[in-house]
Parts: sequence; structure tokens; C-alpha cells
Amino acid sequence: MHTFIFNHIAISVQNVTTSIEFYQKVLSLKEIKNTASNSKTRWLSLNEGKQLHIIPRPNLEVKTNKAVHFALSTAQFGSFISHLNDLNIEYSDWKDTPTKDYLRKDGIKQIYFQDPDGYWIEINNDV
Repeated sequence: MHTFIFNHIAISVQNVTTSIEFYQKVLSLKEIKNTASNSKTRWLSLNEGKQLHIIPRPNLEVKTNKAVHFALSTAQFGSFISHLNDLNIEYSDWKDTPTKDYLRKDGIKQIYFQDPDGYWIEINNDV
């Protein structure tokens, strides 16, 4: 039987610089070296050796829904919501109620927002 560990997530974006700035400003992700190629793809650290790869696709049009997302956890859930408010970034709960968090059946709080290309990001307090 094979076993796996999560390595990275890759997203295609219209403007790599805009996306890098967004992820650095909103999620405080640090840029790391793209060790795979000399392309214009840039990498951000998700900590613990995990990465977010930002791939340039200038003619991209993202069509997705909230069920297609990636999730990050933080112990500072409340202060992160304040951070989003300070940046004027709209967020909602799972049911699309603006500026509201969602309490899952297992007691985990979560919110959702979108990046500049329309990708959904979940932030929860499952730490």
C-alpha cells in the first residue's frame, strides 16, 4: 500500500505579482525559491515544507465555487477576521452570509474569501 503526504497546491493566475502581493499581505506567506525551474512560476511557503505555487496564465478566467477551495488553520481566528476587515476583504460563512463565520458540527469555526483570481480560501480554527 502506498502512503502520501501533502506537498503543494498550484494555482494559475492572471498576474503573478498581484497574487504574490495578495497572499503576502493577507496571509503573511513568505516567498521561497522555485527550485523546480527557471520559469516565472513563484512559490510561497505554507510552512512545514508545504508550498503554494503561483503559475502565470495571463488569459485565465477562473470559474469555481466555494466547494472547491483550500483551507488553512490558525489559532488567531478572531484577529485574522479583524485583519480581513482592516484590509476591506469580504468574507462569508459557508452559507454565503457576509461577515459571518460558520460553526461546523464538530465545533470548528470557518470563514471563506476569494483571492484576486476568484479562488476560494477557507480559514478555520482547527489547530
